[in-house]
Amino acid sequence: MDYELRNIKDFLQLYNKITDMCFNSCVDNLYGRDLTREEISCTDNCVLKFTNVNQRLLKVYVGVQSDINQRRMAEVEAQQAKMMAEAQQQQQQQQQEQQAALQSTAELTSAPSTTDPTPA
Repeated sequence: MDYELRNIKDFLQLYNKITDMCFNSCVDNLYGRDLTREEISCTDNCVLKFTNVNQRLLKVYVGVQSDINQRRMAEVEAQQAKMMAEAQQQQQQQQQEQQAALQSTAELTSAPSTTDPTPA
């Protein structure tokens, strides 16, 4: 619901901006109730231009945003691959340390005793 409310608010802000901009640019005479032909033509052109510019900007934004999203995804994937490689490297290092510890333990247990067990 919050998203819909924000969309309505954004639309109303845009509508008010267009209305204010086109009114200030096109309406010169405030003495009559009706618009003149020139004022009607001016407001139509103003709204049309604003709408066209807005559509073009949105198209560019969508294209640029798509490129930005693709770059971000590539960065995230590269970072994940780097983290996975580091984790594998740490795991291999731990395995090597464990094997070395087992080998040294096995060597100690299989080595002949050098102390003389007979009393002197």
